[in-house]
Amino acid sequence: MNSMSPQTHVSFLPSSRQQDGQMQHTLRQPISSVGVGLHTGSRINLRLSPAPENTGITFRRTDTDLPALAARYDNVVDTRLSTVLGQPDRGGRIATVEHLMAALAGCGIDNAVVEVDGPEMPVFDGSSAEFVFLLECAGIAPQAAPRQHIHVDRTIRVEEGDAFVELSPGPQPGLAIDISIDFPAAAIGQQRYAARMEGELFRQTLSMARTFVLQPEIEYLHSVGLARGGSLDNAIVVNGASVLNPAGLRHPHEFVRHKMLDAMGDLYMAGGMISGQFRGHKSGHTLNNRLLRKLFASTENWHRAPLGATAPRPQTRAA
Repeated sequence: MNSMSPQTHVSFLPSSRQQDGQMQHTLRQPISSVGVGLHTGSRINLRLSPAPENTGITFRRTDTDLPALAARYDNVVDTRLSTVLGQPDRGGRIATVEHLMAALAGCGIDNAVVEVDGPEMPVFDGSSAEFVFLLECAGIAPQAAPRQHIHVDRTIRVEEGDAFVELSPGPQPGLAIDISIDFPAAAIGQQRYAARMEGELFRQTLSMARTFVLQPEIEYLHSVGLARGGSLDNAIVVNGASVLNPAGLRHPHEFVRHKMLDAMGDLYMAGGMISGQFRGHKSGHTLNNRLLRKLFASTENWHRAPLGATAPRPQTRAA
């Protein structure tokens, strides 16, 4: 991790105003929207609805008989270009769920039903901002059941070449994320961003960070039938030192902020909110999913408890 890069930004912010973190929350009322799928280019109808306590986030395809899918790491069937939920034996898939999952985590939604009539989520502008807008328009309602956080009890690490992801116990309750990236394109280069996940921080600094792609990759994606709905309206396109979007970047660190947004969405596939520290270098959906699978492979790695609850922790050696 190169913490001395001129594009490094570290921002551990104090706690900000957010709903009571001790209780579960859902939506006050259903809300619907329409958008385009990033890879299919198809019109996708989306509906977000309240859900009972202790049911978590579930996804459902209304255009198939595929059963509802819990938003969990073990229901992830593909991570090459996005996080994809599915059941291999049934053939149904719901792709690009990570931006909505990040919005649900950032807004503190524990229980919700997500319905789409196609094989992927609408991409909207390539960030989580429009999902946050929908959630806030629907309203966020507290529920009677307490929220059980997933507390990391010892360090878990996954590596692939010089890329790695790691979860470890945190000195404070809640989730802290530290991400660094390193791209050959001069417009991106080396960036680092670190922050403790708070509701207002997510809304103001992370939710608007858009997905990005290198221009040389676009031709390949089109050749294999992907990115049919991609445009400068829903992705940052980079060519060497240039950002091709006419309006440029929303923030100088938009690239690494989007990687943090992706990590938030992928980590919320744990089936609950994680309390611990996440570090990632050159990470992506595949390593994030492998990390969760390794975390839950042993009950020595984690325990469930309310936020701030104390419990004896095993040794923090890397697993």
